[in-house]
Amino acid sequence: MSSSKKILVTGVAGFLGSHLSEKLVKLGHRVVGIDNMIGGYQDNVPQGINFHNIDCCDMQKLKPIMKGVDIVYHCAATAHEGLSVFSPYEITKNNYLASVAIFSTAVNEKVKRIIFCSSMARYGNQKTPFTEKMKPQPVDPYAISKVASEQVLENLCELNNIEWVIAVPHNIIGPRQKYDDPFRNVVSIMINRMLQGKAPIIYGDGEQTRCFSYIDDCLSCLIPMLDQKNLNREIINIGPDEEFVSINKVSEICSNITGINLNPIYKKDRPQEVKHATCSANKARKLLNYKTTVNLRDGIKKTFEYIKKRGVRPFDYNINIEINNELTPSTWKNKEI
Repeated sequence: MSSSKKILVTGVAGFLGSHLSEKLVKLGHRVVGIDNMIGGYQDNVPQGINFHNIDCCDMQKLKPIMKGVDIVYHCAATAHEGLSVFSPYEITKNNYLASVAIFSTAVNEKVKRIIFCSSMARYGNQKTPFTEKMKPQPVDPYAISKVASEQVLENLCELNNIEWVIAVPHNIIGPRQKYDDPFRNVVSIMINRMLQGKAPIIYGDGEQTRCFSYIDDCLSCLIPMLDQKNLNREIINIGPDEEFVSINKVSEICSNITGINLNPIYKKDRPQEVKHATCSANKARKLLNYKTTVNLRDGIKKTFEYIKKRGVRPFDYNINIEINNELTPSTWKNKEI
């Protein structure tokens, strides 16, 4: 194991950040966690970390927290790709400006390495599977904010001689994912609805294809990024490339697992939604010895068990829609989810 380090994890009450920080504590590191609680749950915050309830954009509060930090994992994001078309200010602020604040503060404190969790939304509508050599072609404000954040990270780190790694996760599923968010996390939304006796909602024809990554398989890639020498300045897709699946199939699996077999409700396509978004994991296999250890069905089952145990919740429309017009999905306008 690497020697103990002081590590800052953003989004520590969220799905990815909470699992990552818990793992880092178990490995003997000192973890400082921050979260503004927009996209997380209080009971996600792991034991054994130094937790601060602050916003990533608040640089004055960030500065003392960043003191003595060796490594930064920037996981925090308002990861609402579809919603970003209709709430571009809020999504961009919480992704781009928040990232710039984190990077700027980290560079000023001369941290050794920054690991940034980007998104495969960076690739846009290109031929699948997406590879890291492809030039980003973002098609919505969320993706644009992620690509812009990557560029600022590289720019600041290169100038100030700080190591950087960009992780590009697939759609991650598993326990602790926010399942009462009506704007994102298709598997959790479907399960939360089904457990309330409601049919799943699908946008378009449901033949969009995606890959889903179980949280543990994602962590197995993120942990080596802490200090593995040959990862500096690398952009790496992390997630499976063996199981491309349609949203219709995801709905079918969720129905089978929950035992709630209701015909899906189909809504019109969401504007700017990429039809096929699947990545190659070859680079992760080569550099990180990546393997898929939890298949899609088992990952959905573990997610279902978490939601069932924690209890169904009404959906929380906690982000304002800034552009409300004929293009805005009725599910969000009329709170139909």
